[in-house]
Amino acid sequence: MKVKKMYVLEIIKWISIIGLIATSIVGNYLCRNYSALARSMVILIIVATAMYIASTTKIGKLIIIFGNESRTECRKVVWPTYQDGLNTTLIVTGVTIIMSLLLWGLDTILVHVISFGLRL
Repeated sequence: MKVKKMYVLEIIKWISIIGLIATSIVGNYLCRNYSALARSMVILIIVATAMYIASTTKIGKLIIIFGNESRTECRKVVWPTYQDGLNTTLIVTGVTIIMSLLLWGLDTILVHVISFGLRL
């Protein structure tokens, strides 16, 4: 009985979230003659409320945990220095130019070989 009650509560929360977001969209459209600042503040409050409700759901809690773990992993990344980034960019650009010239040359050769073969 308790599991079913939790499931119903989750559904009610998600319906209320969808309702809040829909209300903000429709309200923004219907109240377009009002100040943009006032509409933005109301939308911000509605979205913040929807996010709070979402954070109390099972999926919302999992998303928060995922976000925290992602932030922790980003802190562990060793980012390249400016010089490393520049060197990598130059290498990639050089290899791209060389490969494009090789492919262009190969294409030109194949076009001449095929056109020569068709003349025979």
